[in-house]
Amino acid sequence: MKLSELKTGDWILLSDNGVEREGTVLRVSNEDNKVCVDNGIQEFWYELEYIKPLPLNEQQLINLGFEKLETGNGVKYGKGAFRVHVPSETDFSKVEAWYREDRRFFDHPMYVHQLQNIHLDMTKVQLEA
Repeated sequence: MKLSELKTGDWILLSDNGVEREGTVLRVSNEDNKVCVDNGIQEFWYELEYIKPLPLNEQQLINLGFEKLETGNGVKYGKGAFRVHVPSETDFSKVEAWYREDRRFFDHPMYVHQLQNIHLDMTKVQLEA
């Protein structure tokens, strides 16, 4: 994972004293090469070696406020005018995201922070729960 990929509000997975937990990026320090994360208990600065990407799956989309919309070919999730389409509710190997006429295809598994950054780029609004 690269420091340049992380933005305020991104959800990540961190290793905190041997315990893995989800956290939210609060600030990024390029000078110190650290990330300030709300780990659910406190705010703390972590070095990149303790931060991992959080895999995108159906539960994460639901946590982000998406609604599941069944289709004949795969599964679609919607939040407002933003849509995500995947092959099945357990297969996130290919992701299609679109907002209005802007459509983007990803032929690889995606992480939550990447979807959040794509949403921000397409809608100009931070993707939060």
